[in-house]
Amino acid sequence: MPDEIKPNPSEAPTQDAELAAENMASGEEKVPEVDLEADYQAAQKLSVSDIDRTGEGAKAAAEVTAPEHELHAPEETNTTAKQTGNPDDYVDMAKDVNASKTESVTEVSDDLVKEALEKGQSK
Repeated sequence: MPDEIKPNPSEAPTQDAELAAENMASGEEKVPEVDLEADYQAAQKLSVSDIDRTGEGAKAAAEVTAPEHELHAPEETNTTAKQTGNPDDYVDMAKDVNASKTESVTEVSDDLVKEALEKGQSK
C-alpha cells in the first residue's frame, strides 16, 4: 500500500528540495508514490548475494580472510618461585625496595626542617 507524501517547503534541507516541495504542493509536479513495504521486501532480496545462498559463499569468505602465514598455538610457560626460607634472600630484596641516598627521597631531620624554615622567612 503506497504511503502518501505531504511535501512541506519549510522542512526542506536545500533550496532544490524546497522548490520541489513547493511545486508538488501547488500541483505543478506529481507527488511520487512510496511503497515502503515493497521497498523493504526488495531490499531484503538484494541484501544477500547469490553466492551467499550456497555453500560457496562461506568457502570464498574463508579463503579471503585466511591468514597469509601459518599461525601456531601459543605455548604456555609456567614460572615458579623456589621457596628457600632463607632470611638473607629477603634482606637483599628489602635493600632494593628502600630508597638510596642518591634518590630524591631522603630522611627529614630536625636540622633540615630548621633550615627550610629559615629559608622560607622573608628578609
